[in-house]
Amino acid sequence: MRDNEGFPSSIFRFLIATIFIAAMTAASSRGQSNPGPPDLSALDSILQSAVEHDEISGAVLLVEHRGKIVYEKAAGMRALMPSREAMTTDTIFDIASLTKVVATAPSVMKLVEEGKLRLDDPVSRYLPDFTSNGKDQITIRMLLTHISGLAPDPPLDAARSGKSAIYAEINQEELAAPPGMRFIYSDTGFIVLGELIEKISGVGLNEYARRNIFEPLHMQETRFLPPADWNPRIAPTEEIDLPAGGKPGSGQGHVLRGTVHDPTARAMGGVAGNAGVFSTALDLAKFCVMVLSGGRVLGADGGRILSEASIQKMTSPQSPPWIPAIRGLGWDIDSQYSSPRGEFFSVGSFGHTGFTGTSIWIDPESETFVILLTNSVHPYRRPAISSLRSKVATAAAAALHIGGTQEESSKSERSSHAARPYDLAGIFAASDHTKTGIDVLEDEQFAPLRGKRIGLITNQTGVDANGRRTIDLLAHAEGVQLAAILSPEHGLAGQADERVPSATDAATGLPVFSLYGETRRPTDEMLKSLDALVFDVQDAGVRFYTYTTTMAYAMEEAAKRHIAFFVLDRPDPLDGVSIEGPILDRDKLSFTGYFSMPVRYAMTPGELAQMFNAENKIGADLHVIPMKDWHRADRFEATGLTWIPPSPNLRSLNAALLYPGIEILQAGGISVGRGTDTPFEVFGAPWIEPVAMADALNRRFIPGVRFVPTRFTPAAGLYAGQLCGGISVVITDRASLNSMLMGLEIAAMLHKMYPANFQLEKTNELLGSSATIERLKRGDAPSRIVLDWAPELDAFRKMREKYLLYH
Repeated sequence: MRDNEGFPSSIFRFLIATIFIAAMTAASSRGQSNPGPPDLSALDSILQSAVEHDEISGAVLLVEHRGKIVYEKAAGMRALMPSREAMTTDTIFDIASLTKVVATAPSVMKLVEEGKLRLDDPVSRYLPDFTSNGKDQITIRMLLTHISGLAPDPPLDAARSGKSAIYAEINQEELAAPPGMRFIYSDTGFIVLGELIEKISGVGLNEYARRNIFEPLHMQETRFLPPADWNPRIAPTEEIDLPAGGKPGSGQGHVLRGTVHDPTARAMGGVAGNAGVFSTALDLAKFCVMVLSGGRVLGADGGRILSEASIQKMTSPQSPPWIPAIRGLGWDIDSQYSSPRGEFFSVGSFGHTGFTGTSIWIDPESETFVILLTNSVHPYRRPAISSLRSKVATAAAAALHIGGTQEESSKSERSSHAARPYDLAGIFAASDHTKTGIDVLEDEQFAPLRGKRIGLITNQTGVDANGRRTIDLLAHAEGVQLAAILSPEHGLAGQADERVPSATDAATGLPVFSLYGETRRPTDEMLKSLDALVFDVQDAGVRFYTYTTTMAYAMEEAAKRHIAFFVLDRPDPLDGVSIEGPILDRDKLSFTGYFSMPVRYAMTPGELAQMFNAENKIGADLHVIPMKDWHRADRFEATGLTWIPPSPNLRSLNAALLYPGIEILQAGGISVGRGTDTPFEVFGAPWIEPVAMADALNRRFIPGVRFVPTRFTPAAGLYAGQLCGGISVVITDRASLNSMLMGLEIAAMLHKMYPANFQLEKTNELLGSSATIERLKRGDAPSRIVLDWAPELDAFRKMREKYLLYH
């Protein structure tokens, strides 16, 4: 049964990840307490009101803050029928989907730690029957993060037939979405995880969880299949098996008590990966303490349930960047189910809910957790208690001054400065108008260049905030002698789409040496008598865009001649956070791939120059004039700068965002819209049937885009003058679009539908990853390929950190 509660929120995943790391560090020193007892009396009235308005029949609420239980009370009735019983704090609840985070996910992670599973292994490696209809592409991580594409629930007919029938039906059913492409909260996926645990461990999930989690934590009142002598303290749930026309609560049916409420788990004998655990608030508090303590068991016994690394992975963002819902491994972080966070708990907090009316929310930053246990389905189902959960969390946080006191604020500030790679202002507020390197240089009255004879590498993008050319500014700057101009691909005006000859600048009379003509490196003639080279060109933020290679080649030549090199920095127009692979194979370095880095690297030209200089040991006398008021999260539209197309076909910000994924297709025999009014926003070929292609791509649920069939005749470029069956790419959500995932999805579909026409191998000219091409040929899902890039992208991310100039 799905846990369909909560409201969506809009916190960005990259913020959550860094705050979580800082928060877990802060949580390591548990045991402190606030001066004076907090006033949590507001919680009494919230619970009482919920009972009076029949939102719940009763509840137990426990709040712990910094190692001390500050609130533990029962409200309302444990049972309404067949007789009324008052709720007590030691009531045992069917915790429903809390089973996922209390039993199933930690059991999976225990097996991972033992080396018996890998998170990115396909499930079919361990369950050979789990392969049909694309399920061979589902990994264990996808199940834990609810992105497997499995349906929310197994078919009811299977649920009536027992455990083996449920497994068989899951193995054969169609996927609701391609693996890795959509967040679909799925009990089905956790049922499969339960089967996986049983297969690998050799014992049932109930026994494995008892041995490895519940008993070591002394959770003596937590288990699947509670014994009959627990029944007097168990909160009953729904009345079922009513006669035709019978009303729930009438006493004509059977009230579930000590038997799991979830019908699928019930059909499986009471033990399933999605539901089945019964527990108390105090036992769940022991589990929460373990999580806050990084997997340790506190107390005389000591020991560990899980490693600190496992806890961090479980409770920090593990969803792909194109999925709006942010989940850990099992845990919810920021999704439509996050109502138990309330208004004040930090964006690094996490939790889960259960359909019967249960929830946990843990905030490591303030060392607080809230456990709310109700039986809101007794004796009949009520509307979701999302509002109640949110009110409880908000009131608890307010009473504990979380997010409000000077102490909490300074603590948050300390941890965020320690861990965040960027400034929140760039995320939550409109950016100030960014000053690029040339604007900053003007403010400094060109002091760094005074007394120098310089050469300037630039094009039409080299202008200041007032639209004045960097050429003209340097030509008239006091104490600066501009002696030569050098232009990259597309020439000084940025309009040429072929080799560019050298020329003369009409305004200054200076020579304009082409670095995309007879040579791609500055020569002795170009650099004669220069004291410095200055680079001022707007980059596209994409590895195979050649301006950064031109910069690197110029740095190399300047270093050989002991000429200083200045970079007037400009933004990465795609943002300074989003990194998309693959990493360029080292044997494919070229003019369209100077450095072994991802396709999208999220770095400015100045940062790249620092990285190239150090990592390639260029030895340039490098000086970066950094921007002001640019934040890593800023895309170009947040800078206040004027968009000047950096090349003839990169005409719009939409085209710039689509470019990394669309451009790779051209080498495979696809027009990418060159010679049309919308390059990189359409693609096609004479042999493509556009309706069939668009339908096939739209069925893939590729995040952030939709595909519309069209026809076009390019005036230039590939298939010039020929009518092409084409696809218009419509961006529906810029934030969730992953251009490289989109590009691989299109390439895979072209390879599948038109294998005789589309030359997949040739796309590697720009993609630069032979392993990726081989996996596409093998039929691996693009989403899985992209997810498997994570380790090498993480290594690149770590390497690049020391060269970053902006937060």
